[in-house]
Amino acid sequence: MSCGSPQLRLLIFRRPQRAPSPYSSSSSSSAPTMASNHLFSDKFSRFASLSPSLNVIDMRRQNRAELMCFRSFKAKDESAAAISTNYEESNGISAEESIRGNEDKDRNSNVLVYQSSHIDLKEKKKKEKIDFSLSAAAQIFRTVILRKRRIPGGVLMNAGLITSLVVFLLAIDWSLWRNARLPLEPFYFSRPFLISAALSGFAGWIYIPIVDKMKIHQILREEGPRTHSSKKGTPTMGGLFFIPIGIAVASQMSDYNSWLVSGSILATLAFAAIGLIDDLLSCIKGHNYGLPGWIKFSLQVNLLNFINYICLEKLSVHLPQPFGHVYLGKYYLALTTFCFASMGNGVNLTDGLDGLAGGVAAWAFIGMSIAILAISPDLAVLGASMAGACVGFLFHNRYKASIFMGDTGSLGLGGALATMACCTGMFLPLFISSGVFVMEVLSVILQVLFMKVTRKLFGVRRRIFRMSPIHHHFELCGYKEPVIVASAYFISCILALIAGYIGIIST
Repeated sequence: MSCGSPQLRLLIFRRPQRAPSPYSSSSSSSAPTMASNHLFSDKFSRFASLSPSLNVIDMRRQNRAELMCFRSFKAKDESAAAISTNYEESNGISAEESIRGNEDKDRNSNVLVYQSSHIDLKEKKKKEKIDFSLSAAAQIFRTVILRKRRIPGGVLMNAGLITSLVVFLLAIDWSLWRNARLPLEPFYFSRPFLISAALSGFAGWIYIPIVDKMKIHQILREEGPRTHSSKKGTPTMGGLFFIPIGIAVASQMSDYNSWLVSGSILATLAFAAIGLIDDLLSCIKGHNYGLPGWIKFSLQVNLLNFINYICLEKLSVHLPQPFGHVYLGKYYLALTTFCFASMGNGVNLTDGLDGLAGGVAAWAFIGMSIAILAISPDLAVLGASMAGACVGFLFHNRYKASIFMGDTGSLGLGGALATMACCTGMFLPLFISSGVFVMEVLSVILQVLFMKVTRKLFGVRRRIFRMSPIHHHFELCGYKEPVIVASAYFISCILALIAGYIGIIST
């Protein structure tokens, strides 16, 4: 109950008049006093709160808060009445008229105030009910619907990658043949890409349980990030099922009698075989190092001699104008060796995050296919088919991966990319489209050289990156794995477009 409520004012009454005392000295002396008291009570009977002597009936001592509220109201009311009385008397208005007017105003104001406050209270309650219902509905939507139907980040990245690749290849099939001036078949790139992707994705569902039962699992590096401990026990050697599919589709949809296609297929299978031996020895020995480095390098050199024999007629490099065709002679063989070593190790180093190497390799194959289309359309089909095989592998290697490609896949993909460049002389488009692989290799080289130099100069090893390759550096900086992979996809897409354009203007 508020202090200014009319119910509280009903408790107030004017002071009763005292009877004349029989012991008074004379009745005449008390007459003026009684008259004055009667006049005071008549003037202030209608507004009893202005009376100096007021009482509150039935006020219990335990209700002290209400009593204090009443006293504060009384003091404010007395001061307001005194000010209004003086002002009105000075303007020629009687005290009784002012009191009656103030009383009427108080009644009207009280009615209006309580009426508006009641309406505001109802509106406030309605708004609170609406806000509560909306917040409850939003909470149910977040907790129930979104959590049950949440799409993993790896699925979204795969969907975006496949969509962009298919749209890009359809655009190439529609318009690029005009620039190349070659009568190509309909869906020249899209058909091998989609067929390889579908077959590789289906083969993965059969291959992964078999490898898992054979306990052929990935052995993690001891110096790797701690967050990768959850990947322990993941099956490996995924290249054993998607690389043969990419090669088989390409051989069926292109002229297998072409020496460029047959030589590239043999080189790809040979490098994949080296990676397979490395993976098997790693599983047998129980650590991450399979073949010794010098044995692996000697096997690659022997394969390079075979590839150089294939490329005897192709000893010039295609560059944009004004350079044109540059004849290298014996330096061409050195460039071929460097190309194979960098591509094989680059894909192997990049295969450290779920879906990273496969997606980047897919864009690199697409860029190379566009670049070499005018020189060897059959070899361009091999690139499109291998890109589709990589996408099919990503159905199982997306975040979080159910299988890794291992050295079998990484060396096979690197060998296929390097062979496409060596057989056509398109080295510049290769290094551009494989820019992410080149960056991974350079980060490792810079890290090792900087540590050796600082140890000799200062006696303490210092690092440029927190960990090499560079994708581990971004992990330790706090970036999540899907964010790093998606960024690499975007960079590879831009680099593939640039590489394809440079290849077109170079022929």
